[in-house]
Amino acid sequence: MFNRSEFNNTLLNWYHANKRELPWRETSDPFKIWLSEVMLQQTQVITVIPYYEKFITKYKDLDALADADETSLLKDWEGLGYYNRIRNFQHAVKEVQAQYQSQVPSNAEEFFKLKGVGPYIGGAVLSIAFNNQLAAVDGNVLRVMSRLNRDGRDMTKASVQKDIKQYIESDMPLEAGDFNQALMELGATICTPRTPKCLVCPVKEHCEAEAANEV
Repeated sequence: MFNRSEFNNTLLNWYHANKRELPWRETSDPFKIWLSEVMLQQTQVITVIPYYEKFITKYKDLDALADADETSLLKDWEGLGYYNRIRNFQHAVKEVQAQYQSQVPSNAEEFFKLKGVGPYIGGAVLSIAFNNQLAAVDGNVLRVMSRLNRDGRDMTKASVQKDIKQYIESDMPLEAGDFNQALMELGATICTPRTPKCLVCPVKEHCEAEAANEV
């Protein structure tokens, strides 16, 4: 088991010094952060950037997207695929508009009740926008954690993903949003599936798979 406190500090320091400049990292607006996470589901960052920038220019706030004509909205989404993402998102922001005076709720119980909000979206938005102490566990995070702990379990199983989420949350740093993004950044840029850059990994001394030569 790696040293959690040292790992957390090292990873956060690396992230602050090396994080990619992405447009949704330049805002604290929970609506825009939420939009970016919906777009990033099953879609690569490089594809999402121009769509995100177009959307926040045309739909400047939650009310603008809630009130948008669905046909126009779907047209603007064209090319991103998985159209239920934007349909569910508009349904959810309409709920926020009606129930919470257009203010995205920071309360986890309220936010998780909204249409299309699952464990990942909920953890990501609430931690990044409001610094709630929740993990955001995607494929990158699962891969990183499996290597760090030399965990050979099937990461596609919901029960395993739940265990990983609880494990991260058991020692979540105060900078929860940055920490979640740091784990995802590590998985996306260093701890990649087939050709991980172990030589330049900032946390390799904590990695049990690296120590056992089983990455």
